[in-house]
Amino acid sequence: MKIRIVAAVVAAGAALLAAGLAGVGPWKPEPARYAQVIPSAQASPSTVASPSTSPSASPSPAGPILRLAGPVQATGPGTFVKAAGAGPMLGSAGRLRRFHVAVESNVAADELAEFTQTVERTLADTRSWIGAGQHRFQRVPAAVAADFTIHLATRQTAYRMCRAGGVDIRVGGVPYTSCRRFRGVIVNLDRWRLSARPFVEAHVPLETYRAYVINHEVGHELGRGHVGCPAAGRPAPVMLPQTLGLRGCRANPWPFFTRRA
Repeated sequence: MKIRIVAAVVAAGAALLAAGLAGVGPWKPEPARYAQVIPSAQASPSTVASPSTSPSASPSPAGPILRLAGPVQATGPGTFVKAAGAGPMLGSAGRLRRFHVAVESNVAADELAEFTQTVERTLADTRSWIGAGQHRFQRVPAAVAADFTIHLATRQTAYRMCRAGGVDIRVGGVPYTSCRRFRGVIVNLDRWRLSARPFVEAHVPLETYRAYVINHEVGHELGRGHVGCPAAGRPAPVMLPQTLGLRGCRANPWPFFTRRA
């Protein structure tokens, strides 16, 4: 996720996402624009951000949160706020990949701290990509070079960024999925807050979908491609495009789901 540089295989089958490309002008990948850096006390997963007006995704006595209520910003300026400070080393063996976390500036006040925490918590889990001992990850400060950036962007900005990388994330004309493009993961704010229909219909918590979309798109960054459902009723491979459908499998956010958390 360079201070003035606007920091992708879609979580959808290409056949489902081949809708027409009219409607939104091209996103200019250079220069990437990062409006500011939030102090590490706000962005670090080991600290607590100031109270946010956005609804909490924490479980409630009524049951798990499946999606958040309220409107979701559809567009933004295309500038991003990067999380400051460095995160812990995630994993104990394998190639180290350094990353930035960046959130579109018009939603950063509400989303940056939680998004950063969720990314690091997900990638730190032994059921995630560190589980096989082939990969390590570490979030680095904005001024330090990174191998890739994990973005959270409004749907129209996500569309422009993904389209610039050759990926059309629209379903029914609406930017719907997330993607990976060169040295960048782009998570669609709509999916971050609203989850996806297969997960909601199966009453799968929003936090599970969030772990899935992070692991899926980072999997693309690591060179993994899409796969199918191995058998009805089995946990879905994390590289199955679960945002669009489970194809008989059960929702699963983890690459190595048989490992203990």
